[in-house]
Amino acid sequence: MKILVTGIAGAIGSHVGERFLELGYEVIGIDSFTSYYDPAIKKINAKDVIKKGGKIYEYDLAEDDFTKVLKDVEVIFHFAAQPGISSKTKFEEYTRNNIIATQRLLEAAMKVPTLKLFVHISTSSVYGVRAQGNEKTVPEPTSHYGVTKLAAEQLALSYYREFGLPVTVFRLFSVYGPRERPEKLFHKLIKSILEKKDFPLFQGSEYHKRSFTYVGDVVDACVSALTVTEKTIGEIFNIGGGATATTQEGIAVIEDLLGHTATITILPKRPGDQFETKADISKARDILGFEPSTALWQGLEKQVEWYKSKIYNKI
Repeated sequence: MKILVTGIAGAIGSHVGERFLELGYEVIGIDSFTSYYDPAIKKINAKDVIKKGGKIYEYDLAEDDFTKVLKDVEVIFHFAAQPGISSKTKFEEYTRNNIIATQRLLEAAMKVPTLKLFVHISTSSVYGVRAQGNEKTVPEPTSHYGVTKLAAEQLALSYYREFGLPVTVFRLFSVYGPRERPEKLFHKLIKSILEKKDFPLFQGSEYHKRSFTYVGDVVDACVSALTVTEKTIGEIFNIGGGATATTQEGIAVIEDLLGHTATITILPKRPGDQFETKADISKARDILGFEPSTALWQGLEKQVEWYKSKIYNKI
């Protein structure tokens, strides 16, 4: 089976690509290596994927002609996106990289006769300030990121409804672990403690609750999608951790693992941030057989090990 992973040099796509390679599938990837964060980190991820036998092509989905890469592809996992809730990212960038890029990929996928499944990766941010309830809960996004990701997932599903494109949607909840993006909580925290620098924390966010989801559990869900393909088409699935924790509880785990206390600097509240995410994964359990198995401390221990071996004093 030939699988395409977009955003394959990213925090999650790289893990998915590696797992499928380990399972014996042919894996090709697309990544634009944008400067949203240090491309050197993405190059490290890409190198690990290539070592396992993956092929990576550098294309911008929003403007390049990438259609030749889709030849004979049977499954697409679409991770590429403009991520995060950031006041520094222009709305036009979210629109370009989340909606336009997705539309161009969908159009290209329509011309691939071998395609059996298109997994569009979305986010709990579509739910808004409190991401609770199941997949039938009305989305109420409060950020440009959430708005454009909701538009992108509905765009993908419209291709299923109108044209029969075999689309399914995964809404991911607060994914962490090795290769986590530099602007995200645990990556920043580990870096700050090891470098003995202040750790910036948005006002009130220490009380936010999250369904922290280990990246390896997300990969398991992606693998499961291939075993029950027919049952997933046209459906939306929440993919999240089995338990919630506050940001402060997560910080405490990292401090314990590193043996040092973070020096915290409080920043003004971040607009559009979520107060609570609590993933209802009943549907994913029933159809995908999804069962997150990694406790927060276990996943963070692996993330600390990765940071020390791949990033600390190396970039």
